[in-house]
Amino acid sequence: MVRAAVLPEVGAPLQITDIELPDPGPGRVRVRLAAAGVCHSDLSLSNGTMRVPVPAVLGHEGAGTVVAVGEGVADVAPGDPVVLNWAPSCGSCHACSLGEVWLCANALNGAADVYARTAAGVDLHPGLNVAAFAEETVVPASCLLPLPEGVPLTDAALLGCAVLTGYGAVHHSAQVRPGETVAVYGVGGVGLAALQAARIAGAARIVAVDVSPEKEELARNAGATDYVVASENTAREIRGLTGKQGVDVAVECVGRAATIRTAWDSTRRGGRTTVVGIGGKDQQVTFNALEIFHWGRTLSGCVYGNSDPARDLPVLADHIRSGRLDLGALVTERIALDGIPAAFENMLAGKGGRALIVF
Repeated sequence: MVRAAVLPEVGAPLQITDIELPDPGPGRVRVRLAAAGVCHSDLSLSNGTMRVPVPAVLGHEGAGTVVAVGEGVADVAPGDPVVLNWAPSCGSCHACSLGEVWLCANALNGAADVYARTAAGVDLHPGLNVAAFAEETVVPASCLLPLPEGVPLTDAALLGCAVLTGYGAVHHSAQVRPGETVAVYGVGGVGLAALQAARIAGAARIVAVDVSPEKEELARNAGATDYVVASENTAREIRGLTGKQGVDVAVECVGRAATIRTAWDSTRRGGRTTVVGIGGKDQQVTFNALEIFHWGRTLSGCVYGNSDPARDLPVLADHIRSGRLDLGALVTERIALDGIPAAFENMLAGKGGRALIVF
């Protein structure tokens, strides 16, 4: 039996309770978690903005140590440090055949599996495949990435989502070039990773935008050269900082219609607006045909940072070892399992960066 945070049904409070994990079967691995990040996607799953089978153990951003392996597992062994990969690519669908593994059609098939049971015998699903809100989890071997040397195991949990997403949004989706100007909307975990990524890319001016004035120090420590408190004048303020042109690249990490529209409006003519934030179906963004033609901007969605975790993790590890990427700077709170509900409330209130569950 291990402690876990269980979502009994959509919209219900999380229950911190004991669950029963089976021994790992063929192709599966048991992992003892060192840490798990609390991501906005977990909040979206709990409130129904995104859907997974329930009851479920949420949590998809984690790192830990292999405890046991099932038959046929050869890539990892007990004692190995690993990062959880919540979206393993199948390698055979259309997206994978194009090299777009972040759009794999089968990546989340495992979320429908029954992977554990409550003490009362109720079947549990593994959230986004990996069920990281628990002391231990059992996952397919494909959901694990070996942790590169020189990366602290606890902070490595952030590599599983926030860092791959924020870094990838800047480097893979927006493809920021040295000397360009960048605006990042939303200074949460992903936004802080995007700010660091823009600095690594050599952006000349990096504008952080958030509703909270209290996040300015966080943003500047991550690489922001300017900080704008979000208002109805945000796009105008950003154009004022960029010679009335607008930024070359705007990265939206909030997922709200108004913020997406503002990010678009703050992008220069011919620039790129990348949307990372996950919004609800009710968030309708409106453009007219003339402005799409006139401004010549590119508006693109970005899933998981357009990242290939197996390819990108060694690159990120090199940045970490060199000091260019600071994982600890994303974390504003280290909590226990029972701190997750408060972390959700802080997200809704726009407070802090990443909350990290430490086991």
